[in-house]
Amino acid sequence: MIRAMKYLLPAIVCIGLFGQAVKENEQADPLAPYYPTPETIVDKMLQLGGLKAGEKMFDLGSGDGRIVIMAAQKFHADATGVEFDKDLWRQSTDKIKSLNLQKTARIIHGDIMLQDYSSADLITVYLLPSSNDKVRPLLEKQLKKGTRTVAHDFEFSGWTPEKVEQIEDDGEGRSHTLYLYRR
Repeated sequence: MIRAMKYLLPAIVCIGLFGQAVKENEQADPLAPYYPTPETIVDKMLQLGGLKAGEKMFDLGSGDGRIVIMAAQKFHADATGVEFDKDLWRQSTDKIKSLNLQKTARIIHGDIMLQDYSSADLITVYLLPSSNDKVRPLLEKQLKKGTRTVAHDFEFSGWTPEKVEQIEDDGEGRSHTLYLYRR
């Protein structure tokens, strides 16, 4: 019996740990697959959002960091991305360092639902409609009056856009819709 327990106990511990890991992953599911926004659309999103030098902007689900990087480089904003995927976080952080943008650009490795956006002047998102529905109450609670949000391709239900911009061709053969909201 003791000999059997010697072999059974590690298996029980492994099952227990595996079960916990699955639970943790279920609690922090990504809110959208990684699909990079074309550079032309990144520029249009930041222009539509009226991003100005020195303003604070957040990109929710920042992927490879291209929106954050352009916001810091071209618009001279204080740009922060939030990315759940460790490889994308590392890739974007490395790119920011290689461009020497650490003072004005950063990527948080974490869950977008657990961040503080109360200092934001502009929020950019390219999330699925169901994810926008999950994020909306958090933004409604945290964003100050006047904060702009630009959503790529998918609207926020319950919010009325101030402006909708259709882009017929992004240079890669795709069309896009951008929605500008103001708190």
